[in-house]
Amino acid sequence: MIFDLHGFGPQLAAGTLMTLKLSLAAVCLGLLLGLLGAIAKTSKNPALRMLGGTYTTIVRGVPETLWVLVIYFGSVAGLNALGALFGNPELALSPFAAGVCALGLCFGAYATEVFRGALLAVPKGHREAGQALGLSAPRIFWRIVLPQVWRVALPGLGNLYLILLKDTALVSLITLDEIMRKAAAATNATKEPFTFYMAAALIYLSLTVFVMAALHYFEGRAGRGFVRNEL
Repeated sequence: MIFDLHGFGPQLAAGTLMTLKLSLAAVCLGLLLGLLGAIAKTSKNPALRMLGGTYTTIVRGVPETLWVLVIYFGSVAGLNALGALFGNPELALSPFAAGVCALGLCFGAYATEVFRGALLAVPKGHREAGQALGLSAPRIFWRIVLPQVWRVALPGLGNLYLILLKDTALVSLITLDEIMRKAAAATNATKEPFTFYMAAALIYLSLTVFVMAALHYFEGRAGRGFVRNEL
């Protein structure tokens, strides 16, 4: 099937690039929040466990669409008020930054549970072996625990990223020119919704296939040593 894009191909390509930039920035923020959340939820400190549980409960209990709208419009009002104090009433968070914050916040809440399960899967004896070698707690975490956490958590994190990649379409609500907004603009101009929404679907499908292939490669690399040990 060949689509006549009526000259909107470069616009869809620009939207695809924006989608990739948004998803990668959001996943970086989300991985950090998820790892911190998992450390908090597995901590011996009750306050940290409560903080981690509160974060995941609140964020997962509200739809992603609402988080996008709340963070964008809430930041606009707050930053405008702050900017007025310094003579810049137009101060506001850009749609891209708001989208990164909202999607990263949501990704982090779900990633927290993936990381928590991976942290619990690391045998306690591995940490004790590090202590016996005289390693400090940070070195035990970065050199012994985290590599194992990454191997266990990678499949789950990969699935979450695929969901995040498609959730970037929500940011079109706050005027960010990603794939869906570009497709909608082309549809309005040409009155051919099937052509451009099908083109958008094929773009998302292509991105998904590419990400799945990359995940398969990284999962293989992360599990190489463990495969040899099992044999």
